[in-house]
Amino acid sequence: MWLLNQMLKRVVRTGPLIVIDHDGHVYSYGTGANPLTIRLTDKGAAMHIARDPRVGAGEAYMDGRMVVEPPHDIRDFILLVMANAKTSGGIDHKGPVRKLFGQIASRADQFNQRAKASKNVVHHYDLTRQFYEQFLDEDRQYTMAYFRDPANTLERAQLDKKALIAAKLRLEPGSAEGMRVLDIGCGWGGLGLYLNRHFGCEVLGVSLAPDQVKFAQERAAAAGVADKVKFQLIDYRDVTGQFDRITSVGMIEHVGAPNFAEYFAKTGDLLDPDGIMLTHTIGRTGPPGTTDKWTRKYIFPGGYIPAMSELVSALEKTGWEVGDVEVLRYHYAYTLAEWYRRATLHRDEIVALYDERLFRMWQFYLAGAEQSFRHGGMVNFHIQSVKRRSALPMTRDYISHEAARLAALDEAPRWHLEREVAE
Repeated sequence: MWLLNQMLKRVVRTGPLIVIDHDGHVYSYGTGANPLTIRLTDKGAAMHIARDPRVGAGEAYMDGRMVVEPPHDIRDFILLVMANAKTSGGIDHKGPVRKLFGQIASRADQFNQRAKASKNVVHHYDLTRQFYEQFLDEDRQYTMAYFRDPANTLERAQLDKKALIAAKLRLEPGSAEGMRVLDIGCGWGGLGLYLNRHFGCEVLGVSLAPDQVKFAQERAAAAGVADKVKFQLIDYRDVTGQFDRITSVGMIEHVGAPNFAEYFAKTGDLLDPDGIMLTHTIGRTGPPGTTDKWTRKYIFPGGYIPAMSELVSALEKTGWEVGDVEVLRYHYAYTLAEWYRRATLHRDEIVALYDERLFRMWQFYLAGAEQSFRHGGMVNFHIQSVKRRSALPMTRDYISHEAARLAALDEAPRWHLEREVAE
């Protein structure tokens, strides 16, 4: 407990945080009126956390070696510690050798050759569709929602996200019929179906997650648009043809920094000269970095969150022009908080599908990601890229006008599992 005690004394100023060790010894850190208590259940738990706090705390929670006492939960603990860490120099001080090995491991993990890329995507996205239903919105959007008002429901915010993306694609009502849109990393098909419904365009969605593609195909068939909205289990590098618009929503995080130039070169080949591409991605507020070990190991093998400089540099080198950039700051924090709430409401269902350990892993992932957008260096980027600058109007006023028009067309549904919980 000595090492963990030293770390927490340095980090936690506002709390208080109470730690009960396995032997019943009580430690207190920081001041405040609402104490949060954690309990360590075995002798080695404190050292496991202290040796590598970001990995150790997650594993200790997943394995039941660290328990957060009611009325608080793991989200409260993570937000408390990381809010303190922001003003106290971080939770761990890595030496130069440890930093170097971490950078090498993270970089090596990003070389996503075809077989590895498919395996990495399946690792995360091919959990059962019933699992994701427990916490996503009615349209199963598994990317940042756009909260024009923080009080909006997740369903409303996801509709507004799709409206914003459509506006930036400049799909004009009445003239988009027959236009071809490529949706790279199409998820469960919601964006492609949305674009077809509002504009009549033809959409090809591609993904490496088998059940996502199957579910999206089922949705297109049920809507009677399977001839216009198609979904394929295919690597984006194997797509052929020419498209008028390209969307990439939450996909480039799986490409890896060494492959950004290849990615933008390929999409450049696929886009019509007068076309527009919209890249929606999680991004860093600072310079290029690394993916932390816990995320690489348990959540997103091969994943990497890009810096703006890395994306713009790759675009410049492959012949693109950047037409518009927007930084979306707190929207993902609100999205993740709601996913966490919904997942926790459906703990029993998730445990029945998998087990208690996976449920706790998912809680830790969602809460940890939320804190990165509240207290850390994560935001979202929208990068609109073109091959000809004449593809875009003189000002960006059209974006807000079209997004508002589209948002007004749809009434947000109610989450069907919310009714079950209320009962």
